[in-house]
Amino acid sequence: MPAAELSLETRGDVAVVRLAGIWRIGAGLPQAARVWEDAGAAGVRRLAFDASGVTEWDSGLLTFLRRLARDCADRRIEADRSGLPEGVRRLLALAEAVPEKETARGGPPAPFLARVGGQAMEALAGTREFTAFLGESALAGARLVRGRARFPVAEFMLVLQECGANALPIVSLVSFLVGLILAFMGAIQLRQFGAQIYVADLVGIGMARDMGAIMVGVVMAGRTGAAFAAQLGTMTVNEEIDALRTMGISPMEYLVLPRMLALMLMMPLLTLYSDVLGILGGMFVGVSGLDLGAMQYLEQTRAALSLRHFAAGLFKGSVYGVIVALAGCLRGMQCGRSAAAVGTATTSAVVMSIVLIIVSCGVITVLYDVLGI
Repeated sequence: MPAAELSLETRGDVAVVRLAGIWRIGAGLPQAARVWEDAGAAGVRRLAFDASGVTEWDSGLLTFLRRLARDCADRRIEADRSGLPEGVRRLLALAEAVPEKETARGGPPAPFLARVGGQAMEALAGTREFTAFLGESALAGARLVRGRARFPVAEFMLVLQECGANALPIVSLVSFLVGLILAFMGAIQLRQFGAQIYVADLVGIGMARDMGAIMVGVVMAGRTGAAFAAQLGTMTVNEEIDALRTMGISPMEYLVLPRMLALMLMMPLLTLYSDVLGILGGMFVGVSGLDLGAMQYLEQTRAALSLRHFAAGLFKGSVYGVIVALAGCLRGMQCGRSAAAVGTATTSAVVMSIVLIIVSCGVITVLYDVLGI
């Protein structure tokens, strides 16, 4: 079988590359640099091909021709592909239609100030988008109050069930364990002073004011917020949201509003449920490890707590619900058009929710201290 052959014929400012033989990978194919060794000094302005002698070819020929095409672009030389087989021309056109994916090898890193400026611009754009989304959500809520918002009630009930009843098992487990851990850690220190009974105060106040709402917020961020981002992101990839806009239906009212409303309604109830489970976890430690009676523990908890503590925790839970819903829906609506973008949006929604929950917890705690709550 004839090996791959390469020759060059120059006709004025036109160079004809003649290809013959078998052009397959592993068959010792010629290098593209040979063409420019012969044509470099001839003042070539146009490169043509004659592949009538090629008997067999595979991607080895395509790789050779792609390198020649890049060299022609760098040297500003016109490449005439009419002499190539039709299948080769189609594959080359397809390779050029899809841009090459950028990798870490794609060039030297940008200067430090350029990277800082780029990240600052991205942060500014993200803040602008978040503010606009928050404003659109507020307008959708105002239309709901006036009775002008349209969304499917059946879907709202399904989301309500998903945010509420279906979340009870994981919330129960996490809340009970958090209350147990708080009681155990407090008991280690209070036992030194013979003040084991005050474990009830520690667990009750801690769960009612902060830990119950925080743990429910974190659980719902990883569970429900991620689900919102994945659902809306998949709809964005499938162009379902574009279809809603085409039909004159607002995605904010039809998709975002029922999810936000459901989470805002369920978060205070889940927070209250978490408080009760946390207190039960602390009572388990008090009864089994501190020789306290169940009624004694509950009476101490009742004396330490007041409605003010529960109200403070429920308000935080409501705020966390708004944060989780906003972050999940925002990242879902901002999702790109690929499957990888859905995963990125989901991860970003969870991270954004947890960060904002912690920040808002600190801000609200400081406000409580200033107001004496």
